[in-house]
Amino acid sequence: MKLRILGCSGGIGSNLRTSSMLLDHDVLIDAGTGVGDLSLDELSAIDHVFLTHSHLDHIACIPFMLDSSASMRVRPLTIYATEETLDSLQQHIFNWKIWPDFSQIPSPQQPCMRYQAITLGKTVTLNGRAITALPANHVVPAVGFHLDSGVSSLVFTGDTTTQDVLWEMVNRIDNLGYLIIETAFPNAEKDLAILSKHLCPSLLAEELVKLQREPEIYITHLKPGESELTMQEISECVRGFTPKMLMNGQVIEF
Repeated sequence: MKLRILGCSGGIGSNLRTSSMLLDHDVLIDAGTGVGDLSLDELSAIDHVFLTHSHLDHIACIPFMLDSSASMRVRPLTIYATEETLDSLQQHIFNWKIWPDFSQIPSPQQPCMRYQAITLGKTVTLNGRAITALPANHVVPAVGFHLDSGVSSLVFTGDTTTQDVLWEMVNRIDNLGYLIIETAFPNAEKDLAILSKHLCPSLLAEELVKLQREPEIYITHLKPGESELTMQEISECVRGFTPKMLMNGQVIEF
């Protein structure tokens, strides 16, 4: 499996893009603004989108990619998410007021898009690639994902804050090679991190104490203008691991 980072920032500006990752050529993990850098051919090759939650920085490009690639598509784009996230998309995005309902066009019988509900701990297998929803603790219903190639695994936490259940599940992954975890705010904004259910370096350090595996760790969702400070604080707070900043354009093979 090959994971290409299309966007990993907590905002936009300059060359920053929000959360989106391309798994091989046909699966998106989240669909933030980084998807907009793909070519039309690349967009039309994507058949599956797995969403961690409904916030705009993780879903922003779904309407545009559907509109742009509809005429080139040979099968519906399947959106995998929790029932709550799918309900948010249906009510607030694909409602004919914000954007056309692509689950009904060009016809309900042959739509451009279809919805597929996922549940925690249940695995979706696509051509030998196992994708399992993991628990996340955020201000809206959210999940992370465990991606397993059969040889190695990668965990993406999505947006989350302090919790124990995630680590209980992660610690059972024998072939864990990579962990992508968010840290949205520096320590000076810890109260905001707690209120918005994100992590800051001190909270990240407390969470990583619960990790019993030894994966390579990458930090995502850093806020624009604060990334260097936050990474410096992570290096000072975290013990036993050396997290690195996830970079746009980075490719992780596992």
